Amino acid sequence: MSDGAEGRVRTPPRERFAPAEEMFDLAAVAEKLLAEPGSGRHGHRQMTLFRHGPATLALFCFEEADARFPDHVVDGVVIIQVLKGRLTVHTEQSAHEMQAGQVLRLGPNVRHDVVAAEPSQMLLTVCVEGPGSHAGGGEKA
Repeated sequence: MSDGAEGRVRTPPRERFAPAEEMFDLAAVAEKLLAEPGSGRHGHRQMTLFRHGPATLALFCFEEADARFPDHVVDGVVIIQVLKGRLTVHTEQSAHEMQAGQVLRLGPNVRHDVVAAEPSQMLLTVCVEGPGSHAGGGEKA
């Protein structure tokens, strides 16, 4: 996409992530995402809802059975919440069969992929490890 307003489907991230407070209607975001022109990559579409420092929140819409988010590794904690449909998250140790209402947490550097069993939606939260971070969450709030 170009840096200019012409041809841009979405509001630029700098503007989209600027508000100090924001409520997301995930059903409305998914509807808008699925209505975007073109086809999704690997059978899915995704939109980053928020990014600040190490934290990212993204919505994924898998448009059909066998749509996938390919194998990858994240240097941080990954939280996958299934909003609609059924997904399988494959790690080197397990195949997690998930349905709407279930949440899976993966520790840093866990290689994984996501495959839809049917049209599905997932909310992904990632908190990337950085210098000075403490893995394991042992600090008290």
